[in-house]
Amino acid sequence: MSPAGRRVAIVGGGPAGLMAAERLSDAGVQVDVFDAMPSVGRKFLMAGRGGLNLTHSEPAEPFLARYGARAAAVAPWLGVMDAASLREWAHTLGIKTFVGSSGRVFPEEMKAAPLLRAWLARLRARGVRFHMRHRWLGWQGVQPAAQELRFETPSGQTCVAADAVVLALGGGSWAKLGSDGAWVSQLQARGIPVAPLRPANCGFDVAWTEHFRQKFAGQPVKSVSMAGGGAARQGEFVISETGIEGSLVYALSASVRDQIEARGQAVITLDLAPDWTPERVMAAVAHPRGARSMSSHLQSRMGLTGVKAGLLRECASAEDFKDPACLARRIKALPVTLARPRPIDEAISTAGGVSFDGLTPGLMLKAAPGVFCVGEMLDWEAPTGGYLLTACMASGAFGAGGVMDFLNGQP
Repeated sequence: MSPAGRRVAIVGGGPAGLMAAERLSDAGVQVDVFDAMPSVGRKFLMAGRGGLNLTHSEPAEPFLARYGARAAAVAPWLGVMDAASLREWAHTLGIKTFVGSSGRVFPEEMKAAPLLRAWLARLRARGVRFHMRHRWLGWQGVQPAAQELRFETPSGQTCVAADAVVLALGGGSWAKLGSDGAWVSQLQARGIPVAPLRPANCGFDVAWTEHFRQKFAGQPVKSVSMAGGGAARQGEFVISETGIEGSLVYALSASVRDQIEARGQAVITLDLAPDWTPERVMAAVAHPRGARSMSSHLQSRMGLTGVKAGLLRECASAEDFKDPACLARRIKALPVTLARPRPIDEAISTAGGVSFDGLTPGLMLKAAPGVFCVGEMLDWEAPTGGYLLTACMASGAFGAGGVMDFLNGQP
């Protein structure tokens, strides 16, 4: 049977599912996209509210290293669609991109909506059909099979048959936008190995004093270095009501989360003056201050004010403030104890998911011939900065190749 006579059902209308739909429709397959929400791409649009970070411009080797222990699994996906290919693809939709000062790549308009509109128009023009408010309930029979998909719809339950299925159901964060992780129990009940979903790119709880919380919650902490979980980065983060969040925290969140799971808590250190040498800090702190308070002294000698000064007072001991050498060390390495990650639904993304041990190299479930998994529902994670979105879309393109091999009878 030619591709034109085949039908593929894609369950999930996020970036991974839509990219699989594009590649399969390009090959002449009839594609039907099913999604539980009233419209597709809701988390994609939310991610783009502050500027859609499509990908990153760094070279291939350090780019791949961002995927940590799953770099080898992600590498074939990027071989099909890497950062440069993703930018070229956006350009074919009429979306011009630029590289920001941090190396991150954004659309010139910054927003996600124009890209999504152009993308959906292309897919519809190529015959892709969209079925909204279709919540996947699993399979009709005992064994998972492409021919027996069950959905809950506004008019009741329905069954859908297809020659192949692509599951692109997302992770477990931002449930109100569609990725609620409800699929985990469906797959596990059929003997498909799924690693527990865990928060990734997330904030952490800190036991702030009420005084500090009331005074500084919501304020950014800029130009600091953070070390924890065996990694270190420089940047900025935000004090929250419950602890810390923001780009610098997310960059270290995977290693810090793992440390908390292993030890019950994690201690990060903050360098409040990363551009100052320890010797220079020591000289500034030890300089005679006369009748001035230490806070006034640090403001005068180092410009240490506001939330940074508040953090120092919050996390350093009274004894530290009595000893200039100890205080200088705290300014360069201020310990902050993190109790736990924020709940998974607040995380930007999730770790865990369908185990690669349960998949063929083409991302087909070994226990369910003809059923493929792509995107965030697989067991991998990536930091913010465009890496997560790039690999999601690349997995959709790669998985579509696996679907075509299956439909064509190739191993």
